Amino acid sequence: MKYVKLGNSNLEVSEICLGTMTYGEQNDEAQAHQQLDYALSKGVNFIDTAEMYPVPPRDETVHSTESIVGNWLKNQQRDKLVIATKVTGGSRNMHWIRGGGLEFDRKNIREAIDNSLNRLQTDYVDLYQLHWPERNTPMFGEYEFKPQAEHDFTPIHETLEVLAELVNEGKVRYIGLSNEWPWGLMQFLNAAEKYHLPRVVSLQNAYNLINRTYETALLEMSYRENISLMAYSPLAFGHLTGKYIKDSAAKGRVNDFDGFAQRYEKPNVLPAVTAYAELAAKHGMTPAQMALGFMYKRWFVASTIIGATTMQQLQENIGAYELDWPEELEAEIEAIRLVYFNPAP
Repeated sequence: MKYVKLGNSNLEVSEICLGTMTYGEQNDEAQAHQQLDYALSKGVNFIDTAEMYPVPPRDETVHSTESIVGNWLKNQQRDKLVIATKVTGGSRNMHWIRGGGLEFDRKNIREAIDNSLNRLQTDYVDLYQLHWPERNTPMFGEYEFKPQAEHDFTPIHETLEVLAELVNEGKVRYIGLSNEWPWGLMQFLNAAEKYHLPRVVSLQNAYNLINRTYETALLEMSYRENISLMAYSPLAFGHLTGKYIKDSAAKGRVNDFDGFAQRYEKPNVLPAVTAYAELAAKHGMTPAQMALGFMYKRWFVASTIIGATTMQQLQENIGAYELDWPEELEAEIEAIRLVYFNPAP
């Protein structure tokens, strides 16, 4: 396992990050701890969670993921692990989190971090992220900005001032963004420079073979500003495993829960996934192995966030890190990309 620095931080993270959003919903605590132990044994030192997990978010299970991770973390050597969590953003209705007070203001952020630290049973988190923008902006499969949806939001420099307080108090080491767009990222960077506040070190956005929006929207900016990409959804909610090609009703998050299909209910998703699956077979790989191998070979992906509901899936996901990656495969993937250009933004 290789390790890289996140942005301009001192965080040395594994190129694979273990995502935990299934813990407390699709995985019970024992299964979750087994996954955490296995990932750690394979050199993964980077764990990502969030106060609103597990997914799908609901009142009955909210916060249980952090508690499950915390029950494991208390028995680990804390300084050998990089723990990331996220504060839930406004603009969505989640009344079961802080009574629906999800603005990125002082009251809500401070309450969120204190509760997360308590559940995680630690004095600090290494990376604290804003889960999604509070302002009006396209999210989770949306790809068009809609001015008519404008609403008030906490000024970005005020949010950054609160995060600076947490860094100064030692509760947070570094800060990051998630599900963000170029305007928002630059506002945080400009505010940090203008007001001498902590600088964002990472960006956690969706990125995979059928959603390469990051390359056209944010790649140059993240390169020039030294912002590390933590790529989530590398298997596109299971689509890139190929399981939905022959059986659209196959068991998986897309069919088991409401609200997960919008990003992938687009006309070129199935033909693109089919083409990639056929290419994987040509090279003696499973579709999942090729999709993950693609992620692990991107120079700009600092860490790929993987998740699994079974140990077999987790073993395959981590095992793909060691696969050979033929040069001709890059050209063949690019050829498919140009036919089905970004089918699931």
